[in-house]
Amino acid sequence: MEGTKNIKILYVHGMGGGKDSRIPAILNENIDIPVIVRTYSFDPEIANNQISSWVEELHPALVIGESLGAVHALAIKGVPHILVSPAINAAKFFSRLAFLTLIPGVPALCSIIWKQREGDRQQMIFDYQHTHKWKKYLKLAETNSTKNGGKDLFYAFFGRYDNYRKWGIVSIRRWKKMYGNDTYTIYNGTHFMEEEYIHSLLIPKILDILVYL
Repeated sequence: MEGTKNIKILYVHGMGGGKDSRIPAILNENIDIPVIVRTYSFDPEIANNQISSWVEELHPALVIGESLGAVHALAIKGVPHILVSPAINAAKFFSRLAFLTLIPGVPALCSIIWKQREGDRQQMIFDYQHTHKWKKYLKLAETNSTKNGGKDLFYAFFGRYDNYRKWGIVSIRRWKKMYGNDTYTIYNGTHFMEEEYIHSLLIPKILDILVYL
């Protein structure tokens, strides 16, 4: 692509992801536009401040949000958005069920269920301090939605066999309500977009959006 020298993409990773996350690594290997991904805090308040500072620094032409990171990505105004398996309802569940983390043993159990990965990854801390704040940041994302007057471009990819859809953590119905009926694609994969769909769907969509900037 011509004229892309100063174009950057900001990638907002999902829960437990980080600088060495798989999808942005594949993107950087296959497109000439730098995809910037940085590890941010599990605390949504701190994360929001970090991501806002990166947007101000980088002036990204496009923001991609993955899984729970979609909540932070959707709150960014003035840029096109691509979402991979957006787990918007996870923020709602975190805030509503935060009181459970006050029960002895629950944070430790959550740490077993969502095991920390090695590498430059987000440190997941399942306590009340980190989970009860999500309601505010979900509201910020919803304020920027098409339903509520947001003027940005929004497009999402959902896995047909995404297990998180069974629990309502990932909801196509909610997405359509907030962002419209013609703003998503369902691919024959899981929550963790397989490489074949990164090549056949995600990369073409990225290039299609950027060519109009």
